[in-house]
Amino acid sequence: MSHPAEPLSYVADTILTGARVRTLDPHRPTAGAVAVKDGHIVAVGDESDVRGWRGADTEIVDLAGSTLTPGLVDGHSHPYLGVRMATGLDLSGCQDLDALRAALTGAARAAGPGDWVLGYGLDHNTFGGRPVHHDLIDAALGGVPAFIRLYDGHSALVSGPALAAAGIDGPRRFEQRAQVVCAPDGRPTGHLVEFAAMSLMDPVLPGEAVAVRRERLLGLLRDMAATGLTGAHVMDLQEPDLLGLLATMEEDGELPVRLRIAPWCMPGTDQDGLDHLVELQRSRGRRWRVGGVKFFMDGTVEGGTAWLEHPDCHGQGTEAFWPDPAAYTRAVHHLARAGVRTATHAIGDAAVRHVLDTVELLDDPGQRSLHRIEHIETVPGSQLPRFARLGVAASMQPTHIAYTRADHSDEWSQRVGEERAARAWRCRDLRDAGAILVLGSDWPIAHYDPREVLATARLRRLPGQPDVEPVTARQALTGLMALEGYTSHSALAVGEQDVAGRIAPGYRADLTAFAVDPVTAPADELGTAPVTLTMTGGTVVHRG
Repeated sequence: MSHPAEPLSYVADTILTGARVRTLDPHRPTAGAVAVKDGHIVAVGDESDVRGWRGADTEIVDLAGSTLTPGLVDGHSHPYLGVRMATGLDLSGCQDLDALRAALTGAARAAGPGDWVLGYGLDHNTFGGRPVHHDLIDAALGGVPAFIRLYDGHSALVSGPALAAAGIDGPRRFEQRAQVVCAPDGRPTGHLVEFAAMSLMDPVLPGEAVAVRRERLLGLLRDMAATGLTGAHVMDLQEPDLLGLLATMEEDGELPVRLRIAPWCMPGTDQDGLDHLVELQRSRGRRWRVGGVKFFMDGTVEGGTAWLEHPDCHGQGTEAFWPDPAAYTRAVHHLARAGVRTATHAIGDAAVRHVLDTVELLDDPGQRSLHRIEHIETVPGSQLPRFARLGVAASMQPTHIAYTRADHSDEWSQRVGEERAARAWRCRDLRDAGAILVLGSDWPIAHYDPREVLATARLRRLPGQPDVEPVTARQALTGLMALEGYTSHSALAVGEQDVAGRIAPGYRADLTAFAVDPVTAPADELGTAPVTLTMTGGTVVHRG
């Protein structure tokens, strides 16, 4: 049955037609055509309505049977930090030490005088249960210094010559939970855990010109748009020049992807620092803005820094990233009183509990919905109802499952043990408990392609790998739930539900078109399905 379109007082700039439109608007779930003007949706209707929307200069885009959805937004990404991190060798394909050594040997032979070998994406499982140590790689490098980021982004392996170049010859003390891992004799193993420890290498690592970084960032955003992304919740602002860089980029043109940026608040931040974070919320451009603050309540399971209610198999994981968790609570409350949203990295069950406790202690119930928790890798059932009751959004990254195995033989599962591994990434349980569930990639920890994330959320394994047993298969989402995680729930989590996350008049014209229906198509097919169009702010930024 045809629903009458809203009358237009002006003609559309662009009309998208020939599509199955999944609006995610409960008042009109499906449609056949959409009219856009001045960056916003002005009408949603059927093919019969198109004639009344068009003028002499209206562009008609025939989507030829594609499925049009609200624009996809990555709920957790690190574009600028990721461009810096994803430098050098992509080591994510190394399955064992032999493969790692072969890759490093080739890079070292190609290195010129004074060069370093840089790498990223190295899986903890590559070490086969051995402690991370530079002795495992030094011979392969032949004396060339190397800095290798492990896939979790919270730790690195540094070669012996690189340690010497940075003057790291023993343990260090930090304001946050971080560690220069040392052998019993006090000598560093080359395993640097958490950001403060890794930053000791910054003075000696090769630099990159600002112009090069800018072009790499712009190229990344274009590539992201080609996968259907129209926006990203950026969970870092480590380098103050990023905002200036984005401003100059917008002087030359439009960003293909909207960026909502949450600067970090680290242990030791005083009231002046918190007030500065409040002031930063005023910073914005046309398609970027500072919106929120990012905290860390713990680190990672594989690094032994996730905050767990009970120790992991190595006796680690019993401490918070903030040495004084009460200081974290005070900082969150200070920001909440100023109306600032927060997102807290919390992987372990104790970390998740403490964040929920912090929100529950807020005197004003209206301030509770300003907060969200990132990752939530293992959490008991007793905590699940608290998300919906407190209005705390859950932000999860299904493709992180690729680093685990259904039989629990992987490093993550071995660390936490059978009971906690059995409650890994409880996406479905959180949705069923009424929580807002935001989905994302955590790029560069996993690939930014949302099709892969949407498919993995349904399969509980990566698409295109039917022989891999799903991890906690009962936590699979439906196709609609997964799509909502990239659209309507993503908007809810940042208070943008009145302007984003659905296709309806007055909403931003951020739209994604797939060659298949992302809700009903087989998930393995969705993982590689063409994206036929991406539109950001009424501008087509990708045509497939």
